[in-house]
Amino acid sequence: MSEEKEEYTFYRSHKVEDWISSQMYDTVFEQITEWFGVDEIGDLTEEQMDEVIHFRENVLNEYSPLQWGYSDIISQWENDAWEKEQDD
Repeated sequence: MSEEKEEYTFYRSHKVEDWISSQMYDTVFEQITEWFGVDEIGDLTEEQMDEVIHFRENVLNEYSPLQWGYSDIISQWENDAWEKEQDD
């Protein structure tokens, strides 16, 4: 009788990834809103967002986990700006 060995797995790894992503978003959100003195990402001007994008693309290490948070914040700002354009 042979025993089958179960392969290694990480059950519910997506839950951990979601948590990490949430932590990165919250950290970056707090940093940006405090730095620029705004309450919401949609309150940032285009010039301010250009600074954020510059930091992400030119200063922050491309392998930094913070990249996730910056990507989410930038996408949120772009979506907010698009929705404002549609309302006008």
